[in-house]
Order: sequence, then structure tokens, then C-alpha cells
Amino acid sequence: MKYMLIMRADDQGIANYEELDFTEVIAAMGAYNESLIKAGVLLAGEGLADAQEGFVVDFDSTPPVVTDGPYAEAKELFNGFWIIGVSSKEEAVEWAKRCPLGPGTRLEVRRVNELEDFPQDNEWIQKEAGWRADAEAAAAGE
Repeated sequence: MKYMLIMRADDQGIANYEELDFTEVIAAMGAYNESLIKAGVLLAGEGLADAQEGFVVDFDSTPPVVTDGPYAEAKELFNGFWIIGVSSKEEAVEWAKRCPLGPGTRLEVRRVNELEDFPQDNEWIQKEAGWRADAEAAAAGE
């Protein structure tokens, strides 16, 4: 099973982060990432640039409206993620609890859907399976 650990922070979490020594933050995150790698569960993970560099596409109107960041209406910002491959929800919970985050931050943990979760007789699911197989073959140099 794959799970996505979504790092979110509210204003207090951001303020707390800004008071920390950046070298210590990098060391704590590096050690956490290393433990995920050594356990063989880390599939992907990235931190995100400041919200000022981002934008939101709002589909409430036609055409969609694009708004540049930061997002004053947001109560929490999505700051980064990990995708882990584990054997159970309980294992995902254990890895999430080890993340070195502090007050004002949260990890939202969501299972990543697999192709098998969708109707296998659907044309688009079958195409997706083919695209993924082609991408894996290309990555393997076939």
C-alpha cells in the first residue's frame, strides 16, 4: 500500500519554524528521511517552495480563475509530502508519528489509490495501465 504524508502548517507552525535553527531542521528531516530510506519505505518526498511562488486555479467559474499566492484565506498551508510504501495503515501511522514536526504542524495521511481500486473494464483505466507499463519500460531502458 502507498500512503501520502502531507505536511501542513498553520500560522503558529510557520512562526515556530521561523524561530528554529535551519541547520537543526535540515538535520532532523534528513535523519527522518534516512530512516525511511533504510527501512525501504520511501517512494518519494519533496518540500515545497514558499506559497508566494504558487497559485490557485479556481474552477468555480468558466474560464477558471488563477490567483497568485500567498493564500490569505487558507488556515493551513501544504508544505511538503512523502509517499511511502508500507504493508498496512498501522505502519503508515507509525512512520507518520516519527516525523520531526512541532506545534502548529500536522501530517494528513491518505492512502494513494492503485489502479486495482478502479473498475478494470474501464477504457481509461486500461489506457492508464498501458501508459504506466510504457513509462516503466522507458525508465528501465527497454
